[in-house]
Order: sequence, then structure tokens, then C-alpha cells
Amino acid sequence: MKKKKIIYEGGEILFTLSKNRLSKRLRLSVNSDGDVKITMPKWLPEKAADEFVLSKVEWIIERLEKFQETSVNPSLKLTSKDYEKNKEKARRFIKERLGDLNRFYGFKIGSVAIRNQKTRWGSCSGKGNLNFNYKVMFLPKEFADYIIVHEICHIKEMNHSIDFWNLVGVSIPDYRRIRRELKKYKI
Repeated sequence: MKKKKIIYEGGEILFTLSKNRLSKRLRLSVNSDGDVKITMPKWLPEKAADEFVLSKVEWIIERLEKFQETSVNPSLKLTSKDYEKNKEKARRFIKERLGDLNRFYGFKIGSVAIRNQKTRWGSCSGKGNLNFNYKVMFLPKEFADYIIVHEICHIKEMNHSIDFWNLVGVSIPDYRRIRRELKKYKI
């Protein structure tokens, strides 16, 4: 891995460049911490990565700004008034994401409840009913998607077996990293 910087008309972008012998194309990712990463085939020259980043400047900035808007201070304390104010907005957000993410699985989802839980981001009953903490909507999108997929997968696997984690990995291949980072956020 190599740290690099690209200067463009409006500023600069710092990114990590990683060459991978198995890569067939350039890949760009921006995570919720603001880290920009390029993975590229070993045979491509580094100049190709620089040009790729320059061609994606607008998208990178958009992603970074979105993460800043939606990120929650890990120590932010929300009140029961916040719950009442945001419950329906959270329901719409979670139902929309459920619809999108369940396309990978096609599981039959029971009822969906939005709660103000003190210790959980979500849960799934044996009947396929899903409960979500309303604070999920304040998390970065990749964390919210991970929580939603986690509960969707419990419809089929009501445990944390290898089969369960393989199901999660179908749509969230980076679930291990996301799971680790999610622990920084207090409920």
C-alpha cells in the first residue's frame, strides 16, 4: 500500500493505492472515515490510478460530503423527543433500504417495528418480524445497510453460524470491517 495525493483545481485528495495481482480493473472506494482507496492490477502503471482519481473527483467529493452529513457523533445522546420526532422518518428510510437490500435474498419479511432501544441496533423474531432502532438512520449508510442485512439474514439463519455470515457476505462483502467500526457508535 502506498499513500498518494492528487491535486486538482479545487483542492487535493489523499488516497491509498494498493496493487493486487488478482485485480482485473481499477476499483475505487470511499469509506465512512473519509479514507479513499484505489485497488489496481499490478500490471497497470501508477499514472493510471492518478488519472482515474482525477476522473472521479466529483464522485469522491460527493461521497465524502455525504458521509460528513450523515455521520453521527459516536457519543451523541438522543432523547425520547428525538425518537418521537424521527420515528416515521426512520420507518420510511429502513423500509426503503429493506426493499433494496432484500432483492439479494428474497426472504419473506414479517412486520417491521421502529423502536428506541437502549442496547440493540436491531433484532429478528422467529416469525420474521424485524425490529430496528430508529438511530440506524443517523449512521453512515454502509453501517445502516449492514444492520439491515444482518437482520434480514436472521430470517433464514437464527444464529451467527458460518452459514449466517456467508449470507451477510452476499451483499455486504466487507461486513467484518463494518462490524468492527460500528462498535465505535454508542446506541
